[in-house]
Amino acid sequence: MSRNAPVVVARSGPVRTLTLNRPDRRNALDPAMIEALDSALTDAEKDPHTRCLILNGAGKSFCAGADLQYFLSLSEVPGGPTPFLRKVSAVVTRLERSRLPVVAALHGHAVAGGLELALACDVVVASDSTLIGDGHIRNNLLPAAGSSVRMSRKVGDSMARWLALTGRLVPAQRLTATGWLHAVVPGAELLTTAEAVALELAASSGPAQSAFKDLLHSLTTMNEEEGLARELADFEGHWNANDIPASLTEFLRRRTTESETRPANRHMTGA
Repeated sequence: MSRNAPVVVARSGPVRTLTLNRPDRRNALDPAMIEALDSALTDAEKDPHTRCLILNGAGKSFCAGADLQYFLSLSEVPGGPTPFLRKVSAVVTRLERSRLPVVAALHGHAVAGGLELALACDVVVASDSTLIGDGHIRNNLLPAAGSSVRMSRKVGDSMARWLALTGRLVPAQRLTATGWLHAVVPGAELLTTAEAVALELAASSGPAQSAFKDLLHSLTTMNEEEGLARELADFEGHWNANDIPASLTEFLRRRTTESETRPANRHMTGA
C-alpha cells in the first residue's frame, strides 16, 4: 500500500495496524480517509490471520476531527455536510461493532471526530502529551459521529458533560481516573504499548471473544440507534439554523493569523 494512501495498513503477525495518514492536516477526516478506513476494516475482517487492530495517526496527532475546509465547501451543497457525516458515523459504528478488538493509540490531539473514533475502540492507550476533548462547540458545531452517545458511558457523565459543554481539551492524565484509558505512557513507548495490548487481545481471539464483544455492545447500547439518529438530526438542524460557515471561516482566518505570528502547533485542523 502506498505511503500516500489516506490510511496506511501494516500487519505484524496477528495484529493489523491502520494508520490515519493526512499528517499535514493532523489527520482531519475527509471522504477519502473515511472510504479508505471502511475498506481497510473490510479487508481486516476478511483476513483469518488478523485477530486484532491498532488504530493510530501519522505525524503530530492521532486525529483532530473533521476537515473544516471540506465542511465549508459543503455549505452551499444541498444537505450540507450531513450526508458525509452519515458516512463517518456509519464507519465509526462499524469500527465499534467489528468482530475484531480494536486498540486506539492516541498522541498529539484526539479531538471531536478523533475522540469519536477513540470512543468506538475497545481499548485506548495514550501518550502522556496527548490532549483529548470533544471540542465541537468551540466552532459552533454539534457532534455527529457518536460522542453524545458514547462519551458518557466511556468517561462518566460528569466528565462527558464537562468535555461537551466547555469544548475544553484535557491532558490524557486527567482521564486516567475514568478507567477509559488503559495506559498513559511516554510518547516513545506508545506504539510498543499498543502492540503489547493488541497481542494480548489477539491471544484470546476466537468465537467466544467475538460473541462477548457483541454481547457487551448490545447490553450497553440498547438505544444507540435512536441516539445516533438523533445526533445526526440535531447536527443537521443546528447547521441549517445557524451560520456555521461564518463561524468556521472566522476560526480558519484566526488560525492562519496566529500561525503567522506564533510557532506552529497551536491549533488543530479538525472540528
